[in-house]
Amino acid sequence: MNTMDPVSTIVWIVSFVVVTVTVTGLSRRVGWSAPVVLVVVGAIASFIPGVPQVALEPEVVLYGLLPPLLFAAAIQTSIVDVRARRDGILLLSVGLVVFTVVVVGFTTWLVVPAITVAAAFAFGAVVAPTDTVAVTAIAGRGHLPRRLVTVLEGESLLNDATALVALNATIAAIVSVVNPWAIAGDFVIAVVVGVGMGLLVGWVLSLIRKQLRSPVLDTSLGLITPYLAFIPSQFLHGSGILSVVVAGLYLGYRSPTIQTAEARIAETINWRTVEFLLENAVFLFIGLELSSILNSAFRSGITVAETVWISIAVLLALFLARFLWMVGTTTLYRYGPQRLRERGWTWPTGIAVSFAGIRGVVTLAAVFLLPEQTPHREFLQFLAFVVVVATLLEGLALPWVIRRLKLPPPDFAQEAGEMQRLLAEAQSAGLEHLESQVTGEEDDRVIERLRINAVFLSDALENPTPEDTEDAPLEYRRLRRSMIVAERQAVLEARAEGRYQELAVRSVLAFLDAEESALKAGGTDGKKLM
Repeated sequence: MNTMDPVSTIVWIVSFVVVTVTVTGLSRRVGWSAPVVLVVVGAIASFIPGVPQVALEPEVVLYGLLPPLLFAAAIQTSIVDVRARRDGILLLSVGLVVFTVVVVGFTTWLVVPAITVAAAFAFGAVVAPTDTVAVTAIAGRGHLPRRLVTVLEGESLLNDATALVALNATIAAIVSVVNPWAIAGDFVIAVVVGVGMGLLVGWVLSLIRKQLRSPVLDTSLGLITPYLAFIPSQFLHGSGILSVVVAGLYLGYRSPTIQTAEARIAETINWRTVEFLLENAVFLFIGLELSSILNSAFRSGITVAETVWISIAVLLALFLARFLWMVGTTTLYRYGPQRLRERGWTWPTGIAVSFAGIRGVVTLAAVFLLPEQTPHREFLQFLAFVVVVATLLEGLALPWVIRRLKLPPPDFAQEAGEMQRLLAEAQSAGLEHLESQVTGEEDDRVIERLRINAVFLSDALENPTPEDTEDAPLEYRRLRRSMIVAERQAVLEARAEGRYQELAVRSVLAFLDAEESALKAGGTDGKKLM
């Protein structure tokens, strides 16, 4: 952004947030795609006199925006589901990225005048990673099949790291002569250091957060966690993005055993807010960059007709690379070894995944990492913008594609039934624990109420009666909280045994957290239950 005085900067930042929230809210109310509308609004605003020219520094995006955005997605992603789909996710996040770099890079080298092979392949690495935030924002998470969401989320979390490692290798080829073995070694170092640092940060923070009983302290530590994972990993030549993702997956999985109920509720709300602001702000930024990107592209010397032809060729190469890779992998899954046939996906799922290749913030940040000596650097920046906008528009067809393929939507009735079965299992564990705690000296009314209300007080919360608002003995809260501990442990054991889907597990754990938090809040005066 152009240099401004501090007051003007603050005013523009506040205005930026207001516009982001307002446009997103109105778009959702009328059923439009918020990311596309934000890009359009930003693009129009970029040509209005007085609106600051936006030129995002790549380091700001790489170090400032990406870590919290990826961490917010990682802690909400089920490591159980990712592990179950690891074959497909790795094929997309590593194999497809490499294939895209080669196909798009070779195409760019053919159609862009006077560009070097290294620069062309660097551009291929720039446009290789997808943005699942954009996919779910456009298509709607609730309308996508669960399996498809898991695959796309896992792909997006990991392919950023692969693409940036490939970009670093191609940038090195632009500025100097490189050794292929050195590139392979750098890739291995980036992965090993990235995963190791993510696990280390996650493990250390889990020990620290287990000792914290203040949600404010826990939340404060959680907000800097992405940077604690990203910065040291980058310093040690590892993949900072991979570190953030691993730390987020690890802490998200461990949260029921290391955090209080209040801390988990606060963290969920805070990271949803951060994710909402960042992901939607990025789309507005994309539009606001249009004016400056066009000005730079016009100075490249490439004619308008050539620009149209190059853009079409690159977009076709990008789409065909993803489509052909999905055809190949789906064929392997359908007709390959028995183990792959059991774990693979169907043809409709493969086709749907091929239409979900939306690009976003990583692509725009990565293209500005290209060194100054890159041939046609400004034009490649414009081309990256075209790719992001075009794939956003492509994503609008995803819901229609899913309907045409007759992919089953989430079975909400089945999921609700599974959650109820897990609730009943947790209830049995809680009642069993209650009977082991009863000494015979407790108030009979308290024990009876605990037995009746053993699950989660859901009826009492939804339809309160005068009896539910009466003073409750301290021993009720003490025994009920101990029952919740037993119920939560039963749920975690069921998850470890793989007997329920992660959606049911997380729903029940959230329900338990809500009740435990209500019990603690109601007990602040030493008398009230709720």
